[in-house]
Amino acid sequence: MPISPNQGPTGGGNAVTITGTNLAGATAVKFGTKSATITANTPTSVTATAPSGAGTVGVTVTTGGGTSNPLSYFYVGAPFKATLSNDSGPTAGGNTITLSGTGLSTASSVAFGANSATPTVVSDSLISVTVPAGAAAGSVGITVHTAGGASNGLSYTYVDAPTATSVTPSSGPTSGGTGTTVAGTGLTTTASVTVGGAVAPFSVISDTELSVVTPPGTAGAADVTVSTAGGSATLTGGFTYVAGPGI
Repeated sequence: MPISPNQGPTGGGNAVTITGTNLAGATAVKFGTKSATITANTPTSVTATAPSGAGTVGVTVTTGGGTSNPLSYFYVGAPFKATLSNDSGPTAGGNTITLSGTGLSTASSVAFGANSATPTVVSDSLISVTVPAGAAAGSVGITVHTAGGASNGLSYTYVDAPTATSVTPSSGPTSGGTGTTVAGTGLTTTASVTVGGAVAPFSVISDTELSVVTPPGTAGAADVTVSTAGGSATLTGGFTYVAGPGI
């Protein structure tokens, strides 16, 4: 006589269906010593609302013909999530983050605001999930759904992809050291800037402006790439290295 689902939250309240034979006219369903409310009954099934409980209990069905043998039902505690490996990312989603906590082994979905994704369970204390696309830039709540219930309390911030529109001045010596201003949008969360593939020192002036010092480079046009929590933007040939005079 199968039972589905065979686990649920300690607070109860979920629907549980027991299937078998000669189940018509069921007068009682018990989870351990606690009675459950019967919501549907046919000759081959009984559906009941699980009461609250803890641990593993036996579920029995009583009809006019007697009481069945018990089936095991497992009460699962509500999950608790403590930390995120990264609390921001591109509005387009697609990046993978990890969530740590407890009671995560039965995690079935993770909601980022109104959008959900299916996680990969690493252990009872760790899951990973690929972030779904967000509706817009901004903060959303994260909810983890498990057999023990739902847990929220953490938030994730979607960040629009940056743009890079100009570099001023746009040329300087191959020895580097030129102070430039990179203009664009979505620059507040800038994590790195490269010029010609070389890492450049920078500081964030505003969401639309960066102060960047060019590293040494090779004569010619060099791409300027800005990387933020929302992605990256490249200004192709945005800075030109000029070779010094030779005599």
